[in-house]
Amino acid sequence: MENDGPSRTALITAYARAYHQIADRPQIFTDPLAARLLGVTAAELTELGTSTSDRLSPAVSDRSRRLFFAARARFAEDAVAAAVTAGVRQVVVLGAGLDTFAYRNPHPDLRVFEVDHPATQSWKRERLAAAGIDRPETLTFAPVDFETQTLATGLESAGFERTGPAIFVWLGVVYYLTPDAARATLEYIAGQARPVEVVFDYLQPANSDESRAHQQARADRLASVGEPLFSYFTSDDIAAQLHALGFTGLEDHSAADLITGYLQDSEPSGIEPPRTLGANRILRASR
Repeated sequence: MENDGPSRTALITAYARAYHQIADRPQIFTDPLAARLLGVTAAELTELGTSTSDRLSPAVSDRSRRLFFAARARFAEDAVAAAVTAGVRQVVVLGAGLDTFAYRNPHPDLRVFEVDHPATQSWKRERLAAAGIDRPETLTFAPVDFETQTLATGLESAGFERTGPAIFVWLGVVYYLTPDAARATLEYIAGQARPVEVVFDYLQPANSDESRAHQQARADRLASVGEPLFSYFTSDDIAAQLHALGFTGLEDHSAADLITGYLQDSEPSGIEPPRTLGANRILRASR
């Protein structure tokens, strides 16, 4: 992550979600604030989505990756809506980046805690002000510099109720953490008062020489911009960890299955994910 703003991957995700609003039909996920927060027009997004010169372009123009970013966001927000129906009134967005849920929150009594690095949150606040996007009373920023603070300290300082039910949304983060760091966060979540849920995506290890080559190339690209990958989990391994922490309800999807599920009959042939998406999975766990 840059010291004065969001990470490259946070920007890629935001641009892809913004371009999804104008480029993809049917639309999986609706986010009218994505482009406003970035400060870009539809014409600029279209140019970026069809260009090959900008460093963000490949991720924005790759339809399958765009659809996965959209689908995982919808999956998470669908889970939040279900949790609210069940009585949960706290959601923690870990590594919030340029996520806009808090500013579109349709649940008037749901408190949203955005956890991220102080520099990212400072940049985001500037962008929100420039875009004229109001900060709702239900939102609390919880800046956490994990080099000097813990998640527990950051959330406690923000007024998060450890003894109340909650749902945690943790997208685009786990694979940038060491396995020990990822487990520490899951342990913290598991210690929340029940009912508690977590939604997160992760990467599976490669299972063939060809997959390993592509996975290594991707890891090398990310490492070159200061965002190395550290964690890969098999579905069995992550399920075993979650069960050991007391999570009983697990719902685990591949990227292709998640996208196809939302598109339903609009694309009967389904989505054939590129090799860069073959390892991506998203999971919802509850206890």
